[in-house]
Amino acid sequence: MASDAVAQNAADSVTETSTDGDQSVAVPPRRRGRARAARGVLVFGLLLTVMGLSIVGACFINDRTIEESKGEAVAEVVDASLTRTVVRFNTDEGRVYIPPNGVLYPADLQAGQLVRVEYDSRNPDLVRVAGRNMTLSLLPVSSSLAVLWAVLLPVYWLLRRPTAR
Repeated sequence: MASDAVAQNAADSVTETSTDGDQSVAVPPRRRGRARAARGVLVFGLLLTVMGLSIVGACFINDRTIEESKGEAVAEVVDASLTRTVVRFNTDEGRVYIPPNGVLYPADLQAGQLVRVEYDSRNPDLVRVAGRNMTLSLLPVSSSLAVLWAVLLPVYWLLRRPTAR
């Protein structure tokens, strides 16, 4: 009789439930950890998805800002590196300007090349290559998100899959 009480209490401490007749289902700690990890995978994926969509939104806002007060010029590509492409152009007031953040949508530009640019005349730091707009950001962002979810969904499925006892 006393051994039955010890066995029930030992079972209670392992499964964190009571064996006194309540109907709650015991969830092993390992399974809870897998469920939390699966939720973490989804939260991580959603966070990166929001970040990717924010990039597209920022490109849209930059393009709209340039369109509101557009200035046009011919710019010389000073430096084209992996992180930014620096251009030099004359503003409508005749000032030579080199935007510190480089130019938007710089694909296929090389140092020494002359290119038409559009800029915000109120803020010449905001410059894009003429004829290019936010649609250029859709392909890299959407393909990155597709690869992200192609990796994360199987990981989520593996974490949510019931384990063998």
